[in-house]
Amino acid sequence: MKSTRLNVIDHSRDSAGLRYVYPVISRRAGGVSIGINFNTNQACNWRCIYCQVPNLKLGTAPPVDMGLLEKELREFLKELIQGDFMQQRVPEEVRRINDIALSGDGEPTSAKEFLQVIALIGKLKKELSLPSHIKLVLITNGSLIHRSIVQQGLGLMSQHNGEVWFKLDRASAKDMECVNNTQSDMVKVRKNLSVAIALCPTWLQTCWFALDGMAPSKKDEDDYLAFLGKLIRENIRPQGVLLYSLARPSQQAEAPRLSTLSLEQLEYFAERVRSLGVEVKVSV
Repeated sequence: MKSTRLNVIDHSRDSAGLRYVYPVISRRAGGVSIGINFNTNQACNWRCIYCQVPNLKLGTAPPVDMGLLEKELREFLKELIQGDFMQQRVPEEVRRINDIALSGDGEPTSAKEFLQVIALIGKLKKELSLPSHIKLVLITNGSLIHRSIVQQGLGLMSQHNGEVWFKLDRASAKDMECVNNTQSDMVKVRKNLSVAIALCPTWLQTCWFALDGMAPSKKDEDDYLAFLGKLIRENIRPQGVLLYSLARPSQQAEAPRLSTLSLEQLEYFAERVRSLGVEVKVSV
């Protein structure tokens, strides 16, 4: 197993020398997050312009070797709990297992084994008597939540302290195409988000950044607030919003055009969102 010390900037998928499992220090989670990367082929159905995955391509997750994943996850969890990984690799102030996160180099819900993996994690949490505070987090663009197997997975997640982080970087079809390189529409986004909220506690995760030196416009903010406000009026309530800016360099062609917003800029927008009665957690 590799011995490089972890930090919030490096989210390398091979930080532990494993195929599927990789530990990171999550600035949003405030501790060690155990990542599971289904998309070992660097394939995703979106191409967000801030994505830090090199050689990103359009596609879905390849078949998951469930035997290997189970071996890696069980052994790594044991090392975290019983071994010296925390002492050797993790700064003292964040030596806490916060979550097991389905994330990685593409859209995790594109894996055909998605439901099987949720069941596996539930089994290992029980087998290893993991602390009850450890969450099971799905970091998703939400585009495949209409699929039955994904919905079954979300329902099972809710039984294992599960939480969905649903990407909503912009709230208009035009701006989603610009930022996420996806041709979607807000009706579909709203429907998938509503399903996620009904099945499992769900946060919106929003990356707010400057493009060509320009911060998101007032219209960008207003579109977002209008979308969220309509949900709330119809009693479709997410847990809140995880608002953040760029922490790691983009590996996409647009990288030179992107820049990070200040904490003050993020807090200004966060206050507008909070005025709707929605919790906002800000990270830079």
